[in-house]
Amino acid sequence: MSLDSIMDKLNELFNSHRDKLSERNDALKARMIALNEGTMATKMALSTRIEELKVDLALSRAVVGEGVSSAALSNEDVSKLKEFVRTRSVCDVDNFLTIDKRQGKIGTWQEFQCELKGQFYLEFFEEEARAKLID
Repeated sequence: MSLDSIMDKLNELFNSHRDKLSERNDALKARMIALNEGTMATKMALSTRIEELKVDLALSRAVVGEGVSSAALSNEDVSKLKEFVRTRSVCDVDNFLTIDKRQGKIGTWQEFQCELKGQFYLEFFEEEARAKLID
């Protein structure tokens, strides 16, 4: 083989590799542009959502400042259907709702006993007993 033929083959090989690398480079550039556009769109959407949440937070703080959110429902606000009056399920629900009244830390043995008795000795015991006698 002559030196010229080797140089020609090397040039062809070099040119083919350069063309392949150029194609890969163009494909990577296109991907990067697409990723950057997607990132920018996501960033804009998140910025918009953050602004909406800031407005909601400001409104919530204003409502809390006026004391609207401090209104709490009591168990007296719950109406009872006539067919469920004096049934165990309503009494259990009412007893469950009154558990919230006994919130607090239990510091002594006596407080623990009172808490335990309060859960076992139901508030509507007399009503249940009368209902059983009537049946």
